[in-house]
Amino acid sequence: MAQNNNKQGAPEVVETLSKNEAFVLKYKNAIIAAVVVVILAIVGGIYWKEHLATAQAKASTEMAKAQEAFAQAMQLNTPEAFQLALNGDSLGHTGFLALTDASGKAGNLANLYAGLCYAHLGQMEDAAKYLEKFDLKGDQMVSPAVLGALGNVYASLDQLDKAVSTLKKAAEKADNNALSPQFLIQAGEILESQGQKAEALKLYQEVKDKYFQSAQYQLIDEYIERVSE
Repeated sequence: MAQNNNKQGAPEVVETLSKNEAFVLKYKNAIIAAVVVVILAIVGGIYWKEHLATAQAKASTEMAKAQEAFAQAMQLNTPEAFQLALNGDSLGHTGFLALTDASGKAGNLANLYAGLCYAHLGQMEDAAKYLEKFDLKGDQMVSPAVLGALGNVYASLDQLDKAVSTLKKAAEKADNNALSPQFLIQAGEILESQGQKAEALKLYQEVKDKYFQSAQYQLIDEYIERVSE
């Protein structure tokens, strides 16, 4: 697979990309950005504000250990580290896969983390399987970030129509300057690759009209100009 030499900054000309190779590289990397948002939110305690029931205490303890393994995997960024977080080991560390059947929040989080581990391992079909199992909540950070990660997984699987609809849903659910512009632009770039410039323009214009305080706002005119030609 070719190396990704794109620089951060000016928009790339999507028409020049190979859909079967460049999109895999682009959106596999984009998952990482969504993952960071998810992890920061979870570490901040969004899902652990309420105490788990007594029946879930063991799962909660095992989840905490698995989360530590995942945090280390994020630092090391090696397949072995993500495999450990996913599958556990013989030393008593339970992996996320063993926790996916747990009831309540622990099982729900285990599905999320399992999907993210598979995404980092490049096993996108399994990533989609577990991310789809995650029970989306009403918050404006974790749930949209999970949807965005899932949209990126679909893109890497060449399920481009599904990717676009999922990214648009993620942007709508988030409705904030931190996540929505990122997901709208990703969806627009996929539409461009399919020759749907008019549809891409709508999404870029939404960023310009609605998310003028976002980091992407400084570059959005370049996207709009490209699809307006």
